[in-house]
Amino acid sequence: MKTFHPRVESIRYFNRHTGETETEKVYGEGSLRWVYGNPLGKLSLHALVKRAAFSKWYGKRMSTPESAARVDPFIEKYGLDPADFAEPPSSFRSFNEFFYRKLKPEARPIADSPIVFPADGRHLGFPDISAISSFFVKGQTFDLPALLGDPELAQKYAKGSLVLSRLCPVDYHRYHFPAAGTPSETKTLPGPLFSVSPIALAQNLAYLWTNKRTLTHLETEDYGTILIMEIGATCVGSIHQTFVPGQPLAKGAEKGYFAFGGSSTITIFEPGTVTLAPDLLENSAKQTELYARIGSEMAS
Repeated sequence: MKTFHPRVESIRYFNRHTGETETEKVYGEGSLRWVYGNPLGKLSLHALVKRAAFSKWYGKRMSTPESAARVDPFIEKYGLDPADFAEPPSSFRSFNEFFYRKLKPEARPIADSPIVFPADGRHLGFPDISAISSFFVKGQTFDLPALLGDPELAQKYAKGSLVLSRLCPVDYHRYHFPAAGTPSETKTLPGPLFSVSPIALAQNLAYLWTNKRTLTHLETEDYGTILIMEIGATCVGSIHQTFVPGQPLAKGAEKGYFAFGGSSTITIFEPGTVTLAPDLLENSAKQTELYARIGSEMAS
């Protein structure tokens, strides 16, 4: 049985690209800790923050022309490299346009590996979903039927592999297909919009399977049907799909993007179809997230 319950006083992860263990700069950390850790904050969480109307209101604020003034200070504070952007910072008409910006193709090369990470983020990999007893905090178990909203489908994938990819507000917020294949229509599973930061998940892991989320089936030639999910979260204005269902797509092709806010994607594989990358397994076994960019190796 595997457990995952990191200390959330500071969020540390291993960066594949630098080879270093790093500490996350948490956007809005003070507010997060108050809402999810203070009794008064929890009252506001259930009365307002988790509701779609709050995230829609905040998303509209981030889409006004005035919000564009936030772009340059954000880039400087979080050390982003504008040389990676497809368009210069001065071109963004709002903070939200900057948030779901596109990158130059050379900024995110696609590896030769058959299965690649679908997004920039901090990743956890589990080779056998049925062996996950708890993570983020002891005593919270992973509920695959609730996540998928389909007990029969969950039974098929119960002993498969799962990768949770957590995107922070500072990350590139477009997500991509992890393998070549043909995608289905996307199904939306409605729900509230709690945060999916470790600070929040340490309080209640079930936010992953109660939040609004989307599910797409990707039919592949060599790796079965891969399930791809996007998880909504507080201040994520919406989940946008940009692909065409039923049209074969190359590995690394864009699938969609999140509007303002941090969120997560989940990739689920049928049993026995893939082997997760060694550094993903190694760090996850040590209760440490692995930071890796979209297009780098996730599995073979």
